[in-house]
Amino acid sequence: MLAQVNTDYLDSKVQDDTDMTLDSCIVRSKCPRKGDESDLIVNKNPYYSKIYDEIFKKSIEYPDEFWGEVAQCVEWSKPWKKVLDNTNEPFTKWYVGGELNACHNAVDRHVLSGYGKKIALIHDSPLTSTIRKVSYDELLDKTSKLAGALFDMGVRKGDRVLIYMPLIPETIIAILASARLGAVHSVVFGGFAPKELATRIDHAEPKVIIAASCGLEPTKIIQYTTMIDEAMDLISVRKPKCIVYQRKNVWEEKLKNYQYDWNDLVSKSKPHVCVPVEANDPLYILYTSGTTDKPKGVLRPIGGHIATLCWTMKAIYGMDKNSIWWAASDLGWVVGLSYICYAPLLYGATSVMYEGKPDRTPDASQYFRLIEQHGVNALFTVPTVFRILRRADPETKLGKQYSTKSLKTVFVAGEHCDYEAKCWAEKVFKVPILNHWWQTETGHAITASCLGFGHSTNPPKHTTGMPFPGYNVQVLRKDGSKATANELGRIVVKLPLPPGTMSTLYKASDRFEEIYFSKYPGYYDTMDAGYIDEYGYVYVTARDDDVINVAGHRLSTSALEDVVLSHPDIVDTAVVGVPESSKGEIPLCLYVMKNDSAKNESEINQELIKSIRKLIGPIASFKLAAAVKALPRTRSGKTIRKSIADLARSRTIKMPSTIEDPNVFADIKRALKKLGYAKNAPDPQ
Repeated sequence: MLAQVNTDYLDSKVQDDTDMTLDSCIVRSKCPRKGDESDLIVNKNPYYSKIYDEIFKKSIEYPDEFWGEVAQCVEWSKPWKKVLDNTNEPFTKWYVGGELNACHNAVDRHVLSGYGKKIALIHDSPLTSTIRKVSYDELLDKTSKLAGALFDMGVRKGDRVLIYMPLIPETIIAILASARLGAVHSVVFGGFAPKELATRIDHAEPKVIIAASCGLEPTKIIQYTTMIDEAMDLISVRKPKCIVYQRKNVWEEKLKNYQYDWNDLVSKSKPHVCVPVEANDPLYILYTSGTTDKPKGVLRPIGGHIATLCWTMKAIYGMDKNSIWWAASDLGWVVGLSYICYAPLLYGATSVMYEGKPDRTPDASQYFRLIEQHGVNALFTVPTVFRILRRADPETKLGKQYSTKSLKTVFVAGEHCDYEAKCWAEKVFKVPILNHWWQTETGHAITASCLGFGHSTNPPKHTTGMPFPGYNVQVLRKDGSKATANELGRIVVKLPLPPGTMSTLYKASDRFEEIYFSKYPGYYDTMDAGYIDEYGYVYVTARDDDVINVAGHRLSTSALEDVVLSHPDIVDTAVVGVPESSKGEIPLCLYVMKNDSAKNESEINQELIKSIRKLIGPIASFKLAAAVKALPRTRSGKTIRKSIADLARSRTIKMPSTIEDPNVFADIKRALKKLGYAKNAPDPQ
């Protein structure tokens, strides 16, 4: 039986006011022209879009009016008193006093509008040889009942619910059930080891954990319940209750005394209605990858996030209500939360979930099969996929057996997209490959080629697009002055940040200000380097902090180094990212052994690989390690990691004037060559 929809949740007047399409949002969001300077831009800029120009200017110059219109793309149970409150910058608030519910907007309102039979989710799993389709009716029924079970377990508005599950529909049901109660969900990627999981439990202090019995890899079963048991032995906070979804016919495990069977609970619970939440209350906590000592939990406010996400489906990606959308990510990463779960469901489209690999489940034809079989209109993926497919099936002999005619566009983000891989992908998929740039902290694109605004689908080579509305993107020099066109510098965003971005860091407001806003007052520091060309296109060239991007998964070097330094025979270490053909980048570790170590380098290397796999997880792809006599350091004790990374890439290194011992580079070069890097590296200058 379908769960009853609580129509009292919506104020009728507010519902009438929000009865508008995303197309009308775009049409209405226009900026009054100031003079005729735009005529000069049109003549000089072959990429000029009048629609984009008007919309972007209005978002910056008239933010209250502009974002007030965008917010009408979702339904509110209580109207806001003020669109923008920036009195406590950078803790900007949007839609102050307004109330709404994310689950209602993602599920209930579509059922109320008569679209209950429409397919919300398509789960395609070659690992289990199943394809499952979930309608909006079914999604409402199962979500409301799980919400009822959570309520019976004591979960209330503001409580935390940690979700540790693979890419299955039940994960989205768990996310939405938490949001239905106004609880704050925190999804942890299933590939993280018990230590990483325990760190997040300690920090978030969830009242309930929702888990699956297992996740799947091409050659093995990952026993989630076993890892949860191990994590429970490591936590220092009160042990939370745990709901376990048993993956029948895959892996079922006898539950412990703190674990409850999902199906048993849901069968006994009553559907629960949506709980209104103030727009600036948190929707979720998302921990950035590799956090061990001081977890960095991005706190996402509900109102601006769901309104902006819904709008981007048309504005950036050019989707309509009948579109089939596929984001090839995991729900433990920001892309998965934003564009597997929330955005397509808020918009009322169909979202594809693929539980498999590009090449090994069972071969390199699977992306092509999914496009044809499910009629996919747009794909969002990482450039690593192109490199993997090209390596496995360079002539696309496997892929050619399927038609990709339904596909209109492929969007990429998350890591550097090399031009060679992009050209190959455009040839085999026969559609534009559009790069765009965003971060965990922003929740949606900072720059993009926006199909809804008439942007060119053939932008300049290597660009990540133009600034998305609300992002006043600038490039600054080290002294804080503004860079000229095509001048490399630090990419920043002038405050206030638009709706949908992070509101703060969980339990760390001081760190929030220090990390992102202290270096360039008045700006959000993206910590990325790049430039803006004469047409306004943004180019992101390098990451300025110590993060390794392994196939789209961002891993902290300090987290890896913590594990390495825990080895009893190692006294010093440096981990850097180095190029790798399929994953884009993988970690490379150099370490200094104790003088009296009884073990040899080979033994230590194997132990490090095992430790990283256990404490960080296999996603780290850790396999490169070598012993060196010493590491390059400044006189102040800072390890010069960039010089190691540059040497590995055979780049010319200019010796820093503050280096303590320049002779260390000879031994480092030897070690890098042994690992297959620095083959043509010149001697440091």
